[in-house]
Amino acid sequence: MYFSLIDKIVQLEPNKTIIATKSLTMAEEYLRDHFPLFPVMPGVLMLEAMTQASAWLIRVSQHFAQSTVLLKEAKNVKFGQFLQPGQTLTVTATILSQSENETVLKTEGTIDGQSRIRAQLTLSHYNLATANPNQAIFDVKLIEKLKSELSLLWLDNPQWE
Repeated sequence: MYFSLIDKIVQLEPNKTIIATKSLTMAEEYLRDHFPLFPVMPGVLMLEAMTQASAWLIRVSQHFAQSTVLLKEAKNVKFGQFLQPGQTLTVTATILSQSENETVLKTEGTIDGQSRIRAQLTLSHYNLATANPNQAIFDVKLIEKLKSELSLLWLDNPQWE
């Protein structure tokens, strides 16, 4: 199951950096259980928001050449204070290095300029057809869907195709 933890892309400079936001509201399903009397966004979901922002940077930088971008490794993860409903997490990801199938990024999540989470992420990226040529149609459909989603997240985007 996929759910977006990015509400808006504020700035994106291909092959360099992205700034995106996630505003936390009480409507988030998981807040009922985490924690009932003190609702906070779980740290793993803050890490996922940084992963999703990083994936958008990779997709745009590579002109959507690959359909699949997944977290391979998270290093030096440092958690700070909680993110509570009514607060906005600002995620910044900067590319440190990249190859054809892997990108390493420095990421940080802040609230009002104060660091709440930091990590070095390694994301792998590929097409499904690489492992099975019969899945090439799924690559095409995934890329179309992702481009459509990007147009909703990055309203100030230049023509990226």
